[in-house]
Amino acid sequence: MIVRNSLLTVLGSVMLLGAALPAQAESVLRIGLGADPDMLDPHLARTYYGRFVFASLCDRLVDVDENLKVVPGLAKEWSWSEDGKTLTMNLRDGVTFHDGEKFDAAAAKFSLDRALTLPGSLRKSEISSVESVEVTGPMQITLHLKTPDSALLMQLTDRAGAMLAPTAAKKPDFAAHPVCSGPYKFDSRVSQDRIVLSRFDNYWNKGAYHFDKVIYLPIPDASVRLANLRAGDLDLSEGIVPSDVKTVENDGKLKLAKVTGLGYQGITFNINNGKVPANDPFKDARVREAFSLAIDREALNQVVFEGLYAPANQAFSPASPYHVNLPVPPRDVEKAKALLKAAGVQTPITVSLLVPNNPTSQQVAQVLQAMTAEAGFNVNLQMTEFATLLDRQQSGDFQLSYSGWSGRPDPDGSIFGFIHSKGTLNDGRYSNAQVDDWLTQARLHNDPATRKGLYENVVKQLQTDMPIAYLYFEPRIFGLNKKVEGFKPYPDGIVRLAGMTFAK
Repeated sequence: MIVRNSLLTVLGSVMLLGAALPAQAESVLRIGLGADPDMLDPHLARTYYGRFVFASLCDRLVDVDENLKVVPGLAKEWSWSEDGKTLTMNLRDGVTFHDGEKFDAAAAKFSLDRALTLPGSLRKSEISSVESVEVTGPMQITLHLKTPDSALLMQLTDRAGAMLAPTAAKKPDFAAHPVCSGPYKFDSRVSQDRIVLSRFDNYWNKGAYHFDKVIYLPIPDASVRLANLRAGDLDLSEGIVPSDVKTVENDGKLKLAKVTGLGYQGITFNINNGKVPANDPFKDARVREAFSLAIDREALNQVVFEGLYAPANQAFSPASPYHVNLPVPPRDVEKAKALLKAAGVQTPITVSLLVPNNPTSQQVAQVLQAMTAEAGFNVNLQMTEFATLLDRQQSGDFQLSYSGWSGRPDPDGSIFGFIHSKGTLNDGRYSNAQVDDWLTQARLHNDPATRKGLYENVVKQLQTDMPIAYLYFEPRIFGLNKKVEGFKPYPDGIVRLAGMTFAK
């Protein structure tokens, strides 16, 4: 009853919010998100939802198309040296930042240098192969690499390749007032309520964008997002849950769009981050493996996701050519108990699990809680706002955390930062020198077969090391008002606004 009353209160407030927004005739696109993005600084941000905003706010050096192929962005062409250690990029002329500052090679160098050196930058490990960035012409930069890096170009299609206005980015409040060169500029933000972007009239490719404003509305409850979409208070919503798919399909005012995603969800174990007690049982890989073996992933898929999700045991989605054909182990409670006994753990063992504060995540966590209890785990659920959960993960203020990754087209982007001992997203501080070497070697080779063999080694090793208990792969499911035209779902799940319009 408490949940229902809370839900109705939120629903009422969001409906009122929608009623106060500008009329549709003013060409305002309203997008529902599953959570509020964290800081709007591409170098410090880590949420999936922030990437929706950055896609409209910040142009990257390169981008991807709907087939996940690299295409020009602010770099109109590029070339590699024969040894693979020098990348030369010719930049697009006539581009300005939202504050009027000119985009040129010096500005591009500034952004890349900032990604590599800014304290707390989460992009460091993504482009750590870059030794230096040289301005080799007014509109040309040359990246000198320590070693060949087959993943670098794809990393530059995302936040690591975002171009920031140098003058604005030097200010301490940049995250509150971000200035980039994308088709939309930052207008305003109310935390946990909305982020408003306005059309940038001096955008170099202005003709491809047709909305005067874009408003991102964080609504963690999927049923509330759907209610707003059906009422006309949202034009598009990401994260339609499986139980609502038929509702969208049967609503004459709506349409559904979906694509196989690249992302996964899992349980991250805190092995050595922060003040982990010396006797914490999860320091022992056998305990982590036992927790994973207590989970029936197929049952979880059926109970929570109506069979639409795919059970996972790795970071690489079936949509990736680097997916390792390794069966997901079935649930084995007896083996889990045996592993706990071998590790000298007395059961029941009390566990704290951070969980995002939305109904779907809570349902998943409750299923996990019931399953793992049979193996001897007494799991306490700590419901937490998503950005706060990620902050706690990063600082080491957790024991176990239920979170995931939206996935990247290149496999390096879905695993290196989380598993390499120096990865900036390795919140559990897992460390295995052999795994580090395999991951590093995979960056050095351009041959897909060689890379796949190395990633297969990593995936197999992680089955016992278990720094992350991968749970499932997510499809990307969107609900749209039928008046929205030109929307293309991408496997990375990000909404790109180029070519989108309202029907006349």
